[in-house]
Amino acid sequence: MSHARILVADDEPDIRLMVTRMLGKDYLVLEAANGNQAVSLARLHKPDLVLMDIMMPEKDGYSACAAIKSDPDTKCIPVIMVTGIDHQLNIKLSEEMGADGYITKPFSLDELLNVVTRYVQSTG
Repeated sequence: MSHARILVADDEPDIRLMVTRMLGKDYLVLEAANGNQAVSLARLHKPDLVLMDIMMPEKDGYSACAAIKSDPDTKCIPVIMVTGIDHQLNIKLSEEMGADGYITKPFSLDELLNVVTRYVQSTG
C-alpha cells in the first residue's frame, strides 16, 4: 500500500464511498462532504492529491480549489475537479481557479486510477 493520501471532496456519500472503495486498497483516502471541509482537511493533512466535486454546499469546488491554491501551505497539492458535465465552461473555470485537471462523472475505475497515478507519481 502506498502512503499517498488522497482527499475526496464530494457532497454525495455514494460517490465518496465508491471512490474510497476504488482507491482504498492502494491509498489512504480522506473524505470531505463540502468545500469548507475540503480546505480544512487539505491544510491539516496535506494530501498528495485532491479530487474535488464542483457542485457542493457551503463552499463550491471552484471556491475550495481557489482557497487551496492561494494558500502557501497547500498551493502545490494537485487538485482535480470532478464534474458531471463535460463542458468547456467547467474546463475554463477549473483552470482559472488553479485546478490541475478534471475528470467527468461517471468515470470508470481505469479513468480514476490513470488520473490518480499521473498526479501522485508526479508529486512523489
